[in-house]
Amino acid sequence: MKAIVFADHKSGKITKAGLEAISYAKGMGAEPIVVSYGSLEGDGGAGSAGAAEVVVATAIQQFDGQKLTRLVVKMAEEKGANVMITSHDHAGKMVAPRVAARLDVAMISGATALPSNSNVRKNVFSGKAMADVNLKTDKQVITVMPNSVGITQTDATANVSTTDFDGGNSAVTVKAFHPLSTDGSVPLPEAELVVSAGRGLKGPENWDMIEELAKELGATTACSRPVADSGWRPHHEHVGQTGVAIRPNLYIAVGISGAIQHLAGVNASKTIVVVNTDPEAPFFKSADYGIVGDAFDVVPKLIEAVKEFNANK
Repeated sequence: MKAIVFADHKSGKITKAGLEAISYAKGMGAEPIVVSYGSLEGDGGAGSAGAAEVVVATAIQQFDGQKLTRLVVKMAEEKGANVMITSHDHAGKMVAPRVAARLDVAMISGATALPSNSNVRKNVFSGKAMADVNLKTDKQVITVMPNSVGITQTDATANVSTTDFDGGNSAVTVKAFHPLSTDGSVPLPEAELVVSAGRGLKGPENWDMIEELAKELGATTACSRPVADSGWRPHHEHVGQTGVAIRPNLYIAVGISGAIQHLAGVNASKTIVVVNTDPEAPFFKSADYGIVGDAFDVVPKLIEAVKEFNANK
Protein backbone atom coordinates (compact mmCIF):
# COMPACT_ATOMS: atom_id res chain seq x y z
CA MET A 1 0.00 0.00 0.00
CA LYS A 2 1.35 3.43 -0.95
CA ALA A 3 0.50 6.68 0.81
CA ILE A 4 1.01 10.17 -0.55
CA VAL A 5 1.70 12.44 2.42
CA PHE A 6 1.47 16.16 1.79
CA ALA A 7 3.80 17.84 4.30
CA ASP A 8 4.23 21.58 4.79
CA HIS A 9 7.58 22.94 5.92
CA LYS A 10 9.10 25.87 7.77
CA SER A 11 12.64 27.14 7.20
CA GLY A 12 13.36 24.09 5.05
CA LYS A 13 12.24 21.55 7.66
CA ILE A 14 9.04 19.51 7.62
CA THR A 15 6.74 20.79 10.37
CA LYS A 16 6.15 18.65 13.45
CA ALA A 17 2.57 18.12 12.30
CA GLY A 18 3.86 16.99 8.91
CA LEU A 19 6.24 14.49 10.54
CA GLU A 20 3.30 13.11 12.53
CA ALA A 21 1.36 12.62 9.30
CA ILE A 22 4.31 10.70 7.83
CA SER A 23 4.55 8.51 10.93
CA TYR A 24 0.79 7.93 10.76
CA ALA A 25 1.16 6.60 7.21
CA LYS A 26 4.06 4.39 8.28
CA GLY A 27 2.11 3.19 11.31
CA MET A 28 -0.84 2.05 9.19
CA GLY A 29 1.51 -0.15 7.14
CA ALA A 30 1.77 2.09 4.10
CA GLU A 31 4.85 3.20 2.17
CA PRO A 32 4.91 6.97 2.76
CA ILE A 33 5.85 9.10 -0.26
CA VAL A 34 6.15 12.71 0.89
CA VAL A 35 5.09 15.55 -1.41
CA SER A 36 6.23 19.07 -0.59
CA TYR A 37 7.16 22.29 -2.36
CA GLY A 38 9.55 25.23 -2.43
CA SER A 39 12.98 25.05 -0.85
CA LEU A 40 13.24 21.97 1.33
CA GLU A 41 16.53 21.36 3.13
CA GLY A 42 17.56 17.82 2.15
CA ASP A 43 14.66 15.50 2.98
CA GLY A 44 13.44 18.02 5.58
CA GLY A 45 13.57 15.31 8.26
CA ALA A 46 10.98 13.15 6.45
CA GLY A 47 13.25 10.09 6.45
CA SER A 48 13.58 10.10 10.23
CA ALA A 49 9.78 9.93 10.50
CA GLY A 50 9.48 6.91 8.21
CA ALA A 51 9.44 8.21 4.63
CA ALA A 52 11.57 6.49 1.99
CA GLU A 53 10.90 9.01 -0.78
CA VAL A 54 10.35 12.76 -0.98
CA VAL A 55 9.20 14.64 -4.08
CA VAL A 56 9.62 18.43 -4.05
CA ALA A 57 7.86 20.77 -6.49
CA THR A 58 10.50 23.48 -6.70
CA ALA A 59 8.43 25.63 -9.09
CA ILE A 60 5.84 26.23 -6.34
CA GLN A 61 7.56 28.58 -3.91
CA GLN A 62 4.60 29.86 -1.86
CA PHE A 63 1.84 27.84 -0.23
CA ASP A 64 -1.07 27.77 -2.67
CA GLY A 65 -3.98 25.43 -1.91
CA GLN A 66 -5.10 25.08 -5.53
CA LYS A 67 -1.64 24.42 -6.95
CA LEU A 68 -0.72 21.99 -4.19
CA THR A 69 -4.01 20.14 -4.63
CA ARG A 70 -3.15 19.54 -8.29
CA LEU A 71 0.36 18.46 -7.24
CA VAL A 72 -0.94 15.91 -4.72
CA VAL A 73 -3.52 14.54 -7.19
CA LYS A 74 -0.84 14.25 -9.90
CA MET A 75 1.55 12.40 -7.58
CA ALA A 76 -1.23 10.15 -6.27
CA GLU A 77 -2.09 9.09 -9.81
CA GLU A 78 1.54 8.66 -10.90
CA LYS A 79 2.53 6.65 -7.83
CA GLY A 80 -0.69 4.61 -7.69
CA ALA A 81 -1.33 5.68 -4.10
CA ASN A 82 -4.08 4.04 -2.07
CA VAL A 83 -4.35 6.75 0.58
CA MET A 84 -3.56 10.46 0.75
CA ILE A 85 -2.64 11.86 4.17
CA THR A 86 -2.07 15.40 5.49
CA SER A 87 -1.95 17.02 8.90
CA HIS A 88 -5.21 18.52 10.17
CA ASP A 89 -3.69 21.99 10.25
CA HIS A 90 -4.37 25.08 8.14
CA ALA A 91 -2.35 23.75 5.19
CA GLY A 92 -3.88 20.29 5.29
CA LYS A 93 -7.41 21.66 5.59
CA MET A 94 -6.88 23.65 2.37
CA VAL A 95 -5.54 20.70 0.39
CA ALA A 96 -7.24 17.52 1.64
CA PRO A 97 -10.92 18.29 0.79
CA ARG A 98 -9.94 19.44 -2.70
CA VAL A 99 -7.94 16.26 -3.27
CA ALA A 100 -10.87 14.12 -2.10
CA ALA A 101 -13.26 15.97 -4.44
CA ARG A 102 -10.95 15.72 -7.46
CA LEU A 103 -10.32 12.00 -6.92
CA ASP A 104 -13.95 11.35 -5.89
CA VAL A 105 -12.90 9.38 -2.82
CA ALA A 106 -13.99 9.28 0.82
CA MET A 107 -12.31 11.54 3.36
CA ILE A 108 -12.10 11.68 7.13
CA SER A 109 -10.80 14.77 8.88
CA GLY A 110 -9.03 14.95 12.22
CA ALA A 111 -8.08 11.30 12.77
CA THR A 112 -6.80 10.74 16.31
CA ALA A 113 -5.64 7.12 16.09
CA LEU A 114 -4.31 4.63 13.57
CA PRO A 115 -6.97 2.69 11.63
CA SER A 116 -8.29 -0.45 13.30
CA ASN A 117 -10.35 -3.02 11.36
CA SER A 118 -10.66 -0.47 8.53
CA ASN A 119 -12.16 2.07 10.96
CA VAL A 120 -10.59 5.48 11.55
CA ARG A 121 -11.18 7.16 14.92
CA LYS A 122 -11.91 10.88 15.38
CA ASN A 123 -13.36 13.14 18.05
CA VAL A 124 -16.97 14.29 17.67
CA PHE A 125 -19.38 16.52 19.61
CA SER A 126 -16.63 18.99 20.54
CA GLY A 127 -14.42 16.22 21.87
CA LYS A 128 -17.06 14.72 24.20
CA ALA A 129 -17.22 11.47 22.22
CA MET A 130 -15.24 9.45 19.70
CA ALA A 131 -16.47 7.98 16.43
CA ASP A 132 -15.03 5.05 14.48
CA VAL A 133 -15.64 5.85 10.81
CA ASN A 134 -15.44 3.25 8.06
CA LEU A 135 -14.44 4.61 4.65
CA LYS A 136 -16.06 2.66 1.81
CA THR A 137 -13.98 3.79 -1.19
CA ASP A 138 -10.87 1.93 -2.35
CA LYS A 139 -8.81 5.12 -2.05
CA GLN A 140 -9.07 7.49 0.88
CA VAL A 141 -8.02 10.90 2.16
CA ILE A 142 -7.16 11.26 5.86
CA THR A 143 -6.13 14.33 7.84
CA VAL A 144 -4.34 13.63 11.12
CA MET A 145 -4.96 15.72 14.24
CA PRO A 146 -1.64 17.19 15.50
CA ASN A 147 -0.26 15.72 18.75
CA SER A 148 -2.34 12.55 18.31
CA VAL A 149 -0.01 9.76 17.23
CA GLY A 150 3.51 11.05 17.86
CA ILE A 151 6.53 10.83 15.59
CA THR A 152 8.44 7.67 14.71
CA GLN A 153 12.14 8.40 15.17
CA THR A 154 14.68 6.58 12.98
CA ASP A 155 18.14 7.34 11.65
CA ALA A 156 17.02 6.88 8.05
CA THR A 157 17.20 9.47 5.27
CA ALA A 158 14.71 9.60 2.42
CA ASN A 159 15.60 9.76 -1.27
CA VAL A 160 14.78 13.22 -2.61
CA SER A 161 13.74 14.08 -6.15
CA THR A 162 12.32 17.25 -7.67
CA THR A 163 9.60 17.99 -10.18
CA ASP A 164 9.14 21.12 -12.29
CA PHE A 165 5.34 20.84 -12.04
CA ASP A 166 4.13 24.38 -11.26
CA GLY A 167 0.51 23.61 -10.36
CA GLY A 168 -0.97 25.75 -13.15
CA ASN A 169 -2.98 28.92 -12.62
CA SER A 170 -4.88 29.77 -9.45
CA ALA A 171 -8.01 31.85 -8.95
CA VAL A 172 -6.27 33.36 -5.93
CA THR A 173 -2.55 34.06 -6.15
CA VAL A 174 -0.43 33.96 -2.99
CA LYS A 175 2.31 36.57 -3.40
CA ALA A 176 3.78 36.69 0.11
CA PHE A 177 3.52 35.11 3.54
CA HIS A 178 3.82 37.13 6.73
CA PRO A 179 3.82 35.03 9.93
CA LEU A 180 1.94 36.60 12.87
CA SER A 181 4.29 35.02 15.37
CA THR A 182 7.97 35.84 14.94
CA ASP A 183 9.25 34.92 18.42
CA GLY A 184 10.25 31.42 17.37
CA SER A 185 7.68 29.74 19.64
CA VAL A 186 6.03 26.50 18.56
CA PRO A 187 2.70 27.12 16.74
CA LEU A 188 -0.28 26.37 18.97
CA PRO A 189 -1.59 23.36 16.97
CA GLU A 190 1.83 21.68 17.35
CA ALA A 191 2.67 22.82 20.89
CA GLU A 192 3.13 20.14 23.55
CA LEU A 193 3.10 22.67 26.40
CA VAL A 194 0.68 25.62 26.53
CA VAL A 195 0.19 28.34 29.16
CA SER A 196 -3.10 30.18 28.70
CA ALA A 197 -4.85 32.96 30.57
CA GLY A 198 -8.19 34.73 30.66
CA ARG A 199 -9.82 37.85 32.04
CA GLY A 200 -8.73 36.82 35.52
CA LEU A 201 -5.45 38.54 34.65
CA LYS A 202 -7.42 41.82 34.82
CA GLY A 203 -5.50 43.50 32.00
CA PRO A 204 -2.83 43.13 29.31
CA GLU A 205 -0.28 44.85 31.57
CA ASN A 206 -0.24 41.71 33.73
CA TRP A 207 0.69 39.29 30.95
CA ASP A 208 4.42 39.38 31.68
CA MET A 209 4.14 36.65 34.30
CA ILE A 210 2.26 34.38 31.88
CA GLU A 211 4.97 34.89 29.25
CA GLU A 212 7.68 34.29 31.87
CA LEU A 213 6.06 31.04 33.01
CA ALA A 214 5.73 29.93 29.39
CA LYS A 215 9.37 30.82 28.70
CA GLU A 216 10.62 28.82 31.68
CA LEU A 217 8.52 25.81 30.64
CA GLY A 218 9.36 26.13 26.95
CA ALA A 219 5.64 26.50 26.32
CA THR A 220 3.50 28.46 23.86
CA THR A 221 1.14 31.16 25.16
CA ALA A 222 -2.59 31.18 24.49
CA CYS A 223 -5.68 33.02 25.71
CA SER A 224 -9.46 32.86 25.98
CA ARG A 225 -11.79 34.52 23.48
CA PRO A 226 -12.79 37.50 25.73
CA VAL A 227 -9.11 38.34 26.08
CA ALA A 228 -8.56 38.28 22.32
CA ASP A 229 -11.79 40.22 21.67
CA SER A 230 -10.67 42.87 24.19
CA GLY A 231 -7.41 43.31 22.32
CA TRP A 232 -5.30 42.18 25.27
CA ARG A 233 -3.71 39.46 23.14
CA PRO A 234 -3.58 38.77 19.38
CA HIS A 235 -6.38 36.67 17.92
CA HIS A 236 -4.01 33.95 16.74
CA GLU A 237 -3.51 33.03 20.43
CA HIS A 238 -7.24 32.45 20.96
CA VAL A 239 -7.93 28.78 21.71
CA GLY A 240 -11.40 27.24 21.87
CA GLN A 241 -14.27 26.21 19.64
CA THR A 242 -14.12 29.46 17.68
CA GLY A 243 -10.33 29.74 17.85
CA VAL A 244 -7.51 27.25 17.55
CA ALA A 245 -8.24 23.69 18.71
CA ILE A 246 -5.26 22.22 20.54
CA ARG A 247 -4.30 18.94 22.22
CA PRO A 248 -0.99 19.54 24.07
CA ASN A 249 0.51 17.23 26.68
CA LEU A 250 0.10 20.01 29.27
CA TYR A 251 -2.40 22.88 29.28
CA ILE A 252 -2.20 25.41 32.12
CA ALA A 253 -5.25 27.67 32.31
CA VAL A 254 -4.93 30.75 34.51
CA GLY A 255 -7.96 32.88 35.32
CA ILE A 256 -10.21 31.13 32.78
CA SER A 257 -13.67 30.09 33.99
CA GLY A 258 -14.03 27.23 31.51
CA ALA A 259 -16.98 28.12 29.31
CA ILE A 260 -18.09 25.23 27.11
CA GLN A 261 -16.85 27.02 23.99
CA HIS A 262 -13.35 27.22 25.46
CA LEU A 263 -13.39 23.62 26.69
CA ALA A 264 -14.38 22.39 23.23
CA GLY A 265 -11.02 23.53 21.88
CA VAL A 266 -8.75 22.34 24.72
CA ASN A 267 -10.37 19.32 26.37
CA ALA A 268 -8.27 16.90 24.29
CA SER A 269 -5.21 18.08 26.23
CA LYS A 270 -3.57 15.16 28.02
CA THR A 271 -3.11 17.03 31.33
CA ILE A 272 -5.05 20.15 32.33
CA VAL A 273 -4.03 22.40 35.24
CA VAL A 274 -6.48 25.13 36.29
CA VAL A 275 -5.74 28.15 38.47
CA ASN A 276 -8.80 30.13 39.54
CA THR A 277 -10.04 32.02 42.59
CA ASP A 278 -13.58 30.63 42.17
CA PRO A 279 -13.82 27.05 43.48
CA GLU A 280 -17.08 26.69 41.52
CA ALA A 281 -15.47 27.55 38.16
CA PRO A 282 -16.67 24.97 35.57
CA PHE A 283 -13.11 24.41 34.39
CA PHE A 284 -12.27 22.49 37.59
CA LYS A 285 -14.60 19.66 36.46
CA SER A 286 -12.33 19.06 33.44
CA ALA A 287 -9.04 19.62 35.25
CA ASP A 288 -6.52 16.95 36.22
CA TYR A 289 -5.05 19.35 38.79
CA GLY A 290 -6.69 22.43 40.22
CA ILE A 291 -5.41 25.31 42.33
CA VAL A 292 -7.97 27.55 44.04
CA GLY A 293 -6.07 30.78 44.42
CA ASP A 294 -5.24 34.19 43.06
CA ALA A 295 -3.19 34.09 39.86
CA PHE A 296 -1.03 36.92 41.19
CA ASP A 297 -0.01 34.71 44.12
CA VAL A 298 0.11 31.32 42.37
CA VAL A 299 1.85 32.10 39.07
CA PRO A 300 4.97 33.74 40.62
CA LYS A 301 5.36 30.66 42.83
CA LEU A 302 5.03 28.40 39.79
CA ILE A 303 7.70 30.45 38.00
CA GLU A 304 9.99 30.20 41.01
CA ALA A 305 9.47 26.42 41.23
CA VAL A 306 10.13 25.88 37.50
CA LYS A 307 13.28 28.02 37.64
CA GLU A 308 14.55 25.96 40.57
CA PHE A 309 13.75 22.73 38.72
CA ASN A 310 15.52 23.93 35.56
CA ALA A 311 18.57 25.02 37.57
CA ASN A 312 18.91 21.55 39.10
CA LYS A 313 18.40 19.52 35.94
